[in-house]
Amino acid sequence: MKFYAQINVMPLKALLDPQGKAVLNSAVKTGFETLRNVRIGKHIDVEIEASNEAEASKKIDEFCSKVLVNPIIESYEFTIAEVK
Repeated sequence: MKFYAQINVMPLKALLDPQGKAVLNSAVKTGFETLRNVRIGKHIDVEIEASNEAEASKKIDEFCSKVLVNPIIESYEFTIAEVK
């Protein structure tokens, strides 16, 4: 079976996000004064073959923790759907 995963990786909330701060400063200077906390992350789309959704979820979780994310500074979450 083929599954589609959408993964979001974000900096940990306790850490400063310099890229988000720079975007917020630029936004305020260009007329978006009502914006507040901007945080910048990554979005990754993945197709994966697995025998069921639980296996796909386990593989994606392992992929995230071993390849995509630095757990010292980032967190992640993902959703999985079967490709029909």
